[in-house]
Amino acid sequence: MNKFLIIQTAFIGDVILATSVVEKLNQFYPESKIDFLLRKGNEGLLENHPIINEVLIWDKKKKKLDNLKAITKSVKKAQYDVVINLHRFASSGLITALSGAKQRIGFKKNPLSFSFTKKVEHKIGDGTHETQRSQQLIKDLTDNQTASLKLYPSNKDYNDVEQYKTSKYICIAPTSVWFTKQLPKEQWIKLINKISDKVNVYLLGGPDDAKQCEEIKELSKNKNVANLSGKLSFLASAALMQNAQMNYVNDSAPFHIASAMNAPVTAYFCSTVPSFGFGPLSDNSAIVEVKEKLKCKPCGLHGKKECPEKHFDCGFKIEI
Repeated sequence: MNKFLIIQTAFIGDVILATSVVEKLNQFYPESKIDFLLRKGNEGLLENHPIINEVLIWDKKKKKLDNLKAITKSVKKAQYDVVINLHRFASSGLITALSGAKQRIGFKKNPLSFSFTKKVEHKIGDGTHETQRSQQLIKDLTDNQTASLKLYPSNKDYNDVEQYKTSKYICIAPTSVWFTKQLPKEQWIKLINKISDKVNVYLLGGPDDAKQCEEIKELSKNKNVANLSGKLSFLASAALMQNAQMNYVNDSAPFHIASAMNAPVTAYFCSTVPSFGFGPLSDNSAIVEVKEKLKCKPCGLHGKKECPEKHFDCGFKIEI
């Protein structure tokens, strides 16, 4: 029996994208044990996952280095056959290097990739999707075909959102960690005001997004808007998005939740571009960007805290 560890200690969307590797390994090694290492706060995404044997958690916020040492020891003690590192930074490289696994696989961009038994190029900007880049890490163990993303809401998650499904609805996730990745508040209000009064509108996000969502709700003229930010778990949000008429999102985590549930999605790309490799994977999906060619777009891979040009045309000039 093979024992695998997948490492992705970046953000929510990165963990969701990594589920394609979980699905692919399970197709080829259904009797194997597959563990997953992520950062504390993201473990709810993989709760009760039917394929993953154990979720290992690294707390990066409190005593980061002490916890890094502890998780590194735990990984080595577990005696994995294969460690697959999707994270491109030194911390995860250290865990991989000291894992003791016979096969240590990761991207060349990782500063400790010299210690890997296999390393793969990670090129951003050529249109290759991130799931395809990740698949290259395990193609020798499986094949060259990419598996789909997948999340597994429980019966409880579905029950938690059943009350919101009594009539037609859409979901909107208007926020992002990065300011230039999120459609401006004024634009979301325009969109909400165009929606039929026969359709409910649910604003989604975490506890930190509740205030911004409430402001959007109060400034819109639509009386069918409900602010659910901070009220639903990751997987409950996924269960709600699955049956929405449409999910309107930024280039951010809810975007990948929609892909993992094969839910209909319209994604607004402001400062970033789909060619970075993080586009939608749902059967029913659309990308919306400013039609005008802007010299300043894209201004960065992850977006910025404010528009470097001070005008934010990539957001304000999108047609709603």
